[in-house]
Order: sequence, then structure tokens, then C-alpha cells
Amino acid sequence: MATACPLFAQVEGALRGNPYLSTNQFHIQTSNGLVRLEGTVGSFYQKQMAQELLRRVDGVQQIENQLQVSWQ
Repeated sequence: MATACPLFAQVEGALRGNPYLSTNQFHIQTSNGLVRLEGTVGSFYQKQMAQELLRRVDGVQQIENQLQVSWQ
């Protein structure tokens, strides 16, 4: 999947703008309206928060939320 596109920048900006999420935790891939998130977050709430943020981004048609929750 491509990462150098306007959708990637919008997705990354939305995640970066949230004080409860760190984009360092994510690997983001975008392609034709599909966004795939991979990485690790500290709670199920953060996993859901990331997904809900992306639902509001123009151009996002589908989200594959592959984030893993680490309880450490």
C-alpha cells in the first residue's frame, strides 16, 4: 500500500492531533480509501479512539484496525 498520498497525511495528522495517542505507536498504510493501522497501544480504549478518529477523515472509506493492546 502507498504511504505518500494526501490521505496518508490527513490520517497521520488526525492521529497526531490527539493528545492520548502517539503516532510513534502506529504503522499507517493507505490505498484508495483504505487505511490499515498496525502497532501497539496501551488500552482497548486507545484502539477504538484511533479507529473513531479515522472515521471522521475525508476520503477514508474502510479501516483495517490491526492495533494490538499491550497491558504492560
